[in-house]
Amino acid sequence: MVVDDHPMWRDAVARDLGEAGLEVVATAGDGPEAVRRARATRPDVLVLDLNLPGLPGAEVCRRLAGEDGEPDSGAAVSPSPRDWGKVLVLSASGEAEDVLEAVKAGATGYLVKSASAEELVAAVRRTAAGDPVFTAGLAGLVLGEYRRLATISEPRDPRGPEVPHLTDRETEVLRLVAKGLTYRQIAARLVISHRTVQNHVQNTLGKLQLHNRAELVRYAIERGLDAP
Repeated sequence: MVVDDHPMWRDAVARDLGEAGLEVVATAGDGPEAVRRARATRPDVLVLDLNLPGLPGAEVCRRLAGEDGEPDSGAAVSPSPRDWGKVLVLSASGEAEDVLEAVKAGATGYLVKSASAEELVAAVRRTAAGDPVFTAGLAGLVLGEYRRLATISEPRDPRGPEVPHLTDRETEVLRLVAKGLTYRQIAARLVISHRTVQNHVQNTLGKLQLHNRAELVRYAIERGLDAP
């Protein structure tokens, strides 16, 4: 699904994706419309602009994730991010605050509009496969912010529940996720299949009761798993 308030740009993006063999199930031109249509169509990937009338793109992410805001009148209960898909932000802005706000709201990738059609198509495919996709330089920005947050996080109560046990392989995959490697890069590094990497990540998310890769990266960085 493609969301942008500029009709010509929105149509061009939808056309490029369609010509690449991807099915565009819906489009929207403002925030409230984006929320309604995403809930109705459950797209695998939502290509989302941030500067939208009616409701900013980051707020669209939060409402679809069911974290904030009231549901639209007559709408069903908001699905979780796992139920309906992933968000790839496509924005003219590459400012740090916009990138970080989008990721905190639930976006799994961030591409600036200067990207080529080929880069966009590849980014959508990778987003659908579960890989985080960022314009060059932005991934380091996000990881840096998580490291900063980790240094100011309150220490865990030693009397609290024990951390769930992860297998050696799950821990190995988690370390590589924390270093910013894509699932395909991890698969190549460990000489296992892309699907096996995805299974390890899903099992780890379940054990740790986390919801997405961004939360998983923060968990790993808080425990120093991104260190050499």
